[in-house]
Amino acid sequence: MSLSSAFSIISSSFVANSAETALISANISNANTTGYTAKTTNLATTSYGGVEVASITRAADSALLDQLLQATSQSAGQQALSNGLKTLAATVSDSSSASSTGATQNGNSPSAMLSNLESALATYQASPSSASAAGAVATAANNLAASLNSATAAVQQVRQQADSQMASSVNTINSLLNQFEQVNNTVVNGLATGADVTNAEDSRDQILTQLSQQIGVSTVTNSNGSMSIYTDSGVTLFQGTPATLAFQPSTTLTAGTSGNQVMVGGVPITGASSPMAIQSGALAGLASLRDTVAPEYQAQLDQIANGLISAFAETPQSTSAGGPTPPASLPGLFTYQGATGMPTSATGLAGSIEVNPSVDPAQGGDVTLLRDGGIADPNDNYPSTSGGSVYTYNTTGAASYTGRIAQLISGITAAQSFDPAAGLGASDSLADYANASVSWLQGQNQQASDQATYQSALVTQASGALSNATGVNLDAEMTNMLNLENTYTTSAKLLDTVTNMFNSLIAAIPSR
Repeated sequence: MSLSSAFSIISSSFVANSAETALISANISNANTTGYTAKTTNLATTSYGGVEVASITRAADSALLDQLLQATSQSAGQQALSNGLKTLAATVSDSSSASSTGATQNGNSPSAMLSNLESALATYQASPSSASAAGAVATAANNLAASLNSATAAVQQVRQQADSQMASSVNTINSLLNQFEQVNNTVVNGLATGADVTNAEDSRDQILTQLSQQIGVSTVTNSNGSMSIYTDSGVTLFQGTPATLAFQPSTTLTAGTSGNQVMVGGVPITGASSPMAIQSGALAGLASLRDTVAPEYQAQLDQIANGLISAFAETPQSTSAGGPTPPASLPGLFTYQGATGMPTSATGLAGSIEVNPSVDPAQGGDVTLLRDGGIADPNDNYPSTSGGSVYTYNTTGAASYTGRIAQLISGITAAQSFDPAAGLGASDSLADYANASVSWLQGQNQQASDQATYQSALVTQASGALSNATGVNLDAEMTNMLNLENTYTTSAKLLDTVTNMFNSLIAAIPSR
């Protein structure tokens, strides 16, 4: 080996040592950087016997990354659902002494308010001539109607917020897909030219992690290093170029109305009619909250309101004296905004139910109509042959009359039909149905909360496993740094030796 070759070999050693040192320094400085993976230099022997950095690779584990992406999507979806249910559950948040059903006189749920009304009616039945007892019934009825109104407002608020958050999620997804395109191109072009793309690959994985928070994804790596992204239902999000998610936020979401679907290339990925509905991610959780869970609770509230109007309706009690034919039933204690008769649909009733003004003293009504009847016809538009309205129950005007009050009480406990599409029984008493609705909502809230906690723990576990497999190990890096220092020392000694040999050779040349 010539001295010049030795110098070239030693020089290449210093260059490689410098590159390795710089990389280890970068590893150490980024040990706590989220998403950073440990980098390693790969050395190769040169044609003249030296050494060079052939490539730089990063620690990667695709299986663990996939687990993290799935766990992140599941956690984000459950958390979005849990947040909305927490707001809904506040409508049935009774006092600390509440029973498991929520039917307690200290609560604010429709179930508790109905229990209060039943109690007030029982007191009134015991003292049918008491104006204060009658007033207490009217107050309890107003509180019950207000409870249903406020619960409906809470449902609409939750649905509207979910719709708004869906719009924000769609914008975030589109932005992340555009960022992914830029980084993906950097990776593909860098691999084609032999450039170091490890940091770009880290960035690409980070974007995927952020994307999985919004929507469930799966990935496929192509032969050229490019990556394709699909939703967890199989819809293409990125394949060389990003797809664009389209969504039109809803202005209002009232009972019975559906929100708009999220579309990808003309294919809906949310909504009951979607052929490829997404299953996880915040977007999926928000869509489930807006389109399924909240509307189901709204339907239960509407069924309770419809049941109240039905249970407290008045029917003709005597023969008509002529004139218009009296309807078979008319709203009594409970009616609804714009009522012209019994409701033909339960949809939206919980938001419009109210106490009939004719019996509400706060609106100038006559509270004794609770005992006597005639709430449905205070102006005697349907006169009876015996005088007064055909809807009057206490035809003698006796102050001790309790027949109608007893009917009102039995209306709360008697079985009636409910729409099973609301998620509860098809036949139940009004009281039991209201209790079941509280239990249903509390159960949904608890289940979502438990799942959100569980999925969050899985994210922590998956993140830790990925970090352990691909992250920087400071002990290992410090050991590598010491080895490089030893290598540098050895190379320096070789350089001294070759330099001395070269100087000796120079000195041996006779001068002229």
